[in-house]
Amino acid sequence: MATHYDIVRCAEVASTQNVANDRFTNTGVTTLVVADRQVTGRGRQGRTWLEPDRGMFASLVFHTSWADADLTLIPLTAAVAVAEAIGAESSSRVDLKWPNDLLVDGKKIGGILVEASGTRVTVGCGVNLSWSEPPEFAAAVFASDPGSTAAERLALGWVDRLQEVMAGPAGDWPRGSYVDRCITLGSDVSWVGGAGRATDIGTDGSLIVETVSGVVEVRHGDVHLSGSG
Repeated sequence: MATHYDIVRCAEVASTQNVANDRFTNTGVTTLVVADRQVTGRGRQGRTWLEPDRGMFASLVFHTSWADADLTLIPLTAAVAVAEAIGAESSSRVDLKWPNDLLVDGKKIGGILVEASGTRVTVGCGVNLSWSEPPEFAAAVFASDPGSTAAERLALGWVDRLQEVMAGPAGDWPRGSYVDRCITLGSDVSWVGGAGRATDIGTDGSLIVETVSGVVEVRHGDVHLSGSG
């Protein structure tokens, strides 16, 4: 993937994913869309995204040379990229809940949404930068408003890291960094059709779970930590 990309800055959008896809359809150029506000964004599995006081709402759309079988690695790769970018901008340690939730101190600060069609991939990222009164399950990167330029700085740092990985072979995705941050590992987990203890992340990004019936490789669907939603 080329390192050059267009940047589209928006004050408010319904969805950065939609704006990115529309722009890419017209130009065919790798494009990053960054918005100050996203009023009707969507999350993984169709969930809505609650808007913080200040957030980073961004989507990157591009063509990929990765094979179809490797596209499931993109959410995990993007999650590591944004966690590292946040670490460069703040003192917050970002952990990951498989496959692509971002957490600080056990509470969600953001997530990744990947949509693919053929070789076109659109990666959306939402991060709570500051939030004076978040819901009980959520948190933010900064204790106070980091200012109007923080979102774009974070988005650019995220994209630089993501592009660097995606320019190489899928087998070089940052599995070690993902494992280091993944709080799902070592926890009891459940999903529709099974339960067990998460022990590892496969080279294909799957969650390795030890169950009473043997080892299972979970590749999709909602996985819940014991005692959490």
